[in-house]
Amino acid sequence: MKNTHLALNLAALVIGMLLLAYASVPLYRLFCRATGYNGTTQEAAHAPDRIINRDITIRFNADTAPGLLWEFKPALKNLKVKVGQQALTHYVARNLSDRAITGRAVYNVLPLTAGAYFVKVECFCFKEQTIAANARVEMPVSFYVDPSIMDDRDMDGVKTITLSYTFFEVKE
Repeated sequence: MKNTHLALNLAALVIGMLLLAYASVPLYRLFCRATGYNGTTQEAAHAPDRIINRDITIRFNADTAPGLLWEFKPALKNLKVKVGQQALTHYVARNLSDRAITGRAVYNVLPLTAGAYFVKVECFCFKEQTIAANARVEMPVSFYVDPSIMDDRDMDGVKTITLSYTFFEVKE
């Protein structure tokens, strides 16, 4: 009887550990989106109604993974925005190869604590991008800095936020 009880408890423990391991990646992504942890930005359908008279400079960075035959750069190096003001910028990508290539962008913001307040309304990074051979495309990003940044005393000194993208090729 003791051995049966022990075996059931150990089986339940193993099953629980497997379920936790399976769920850890989606739970981590959910946690990062909810909190802005590790520079993960937020998403929204539209900008807030409130615009605050505090300027923040948004710097734009672009990289490609090794082996991706794309030229990828921001159209602007930086843009000054008011907190709560929706802004629009573009990134430019050019496929340097003689075949269509599909890529996916991963992103973050610096300082990492700004991720909770940097909100994208529309972004090329929400889905994969396919660029035809030797083609050039402009990819828009619409965003704002959430007015709730004003309530976080730790963010008072933040004058610049860097939005960074890295494109990786999507393998078939």
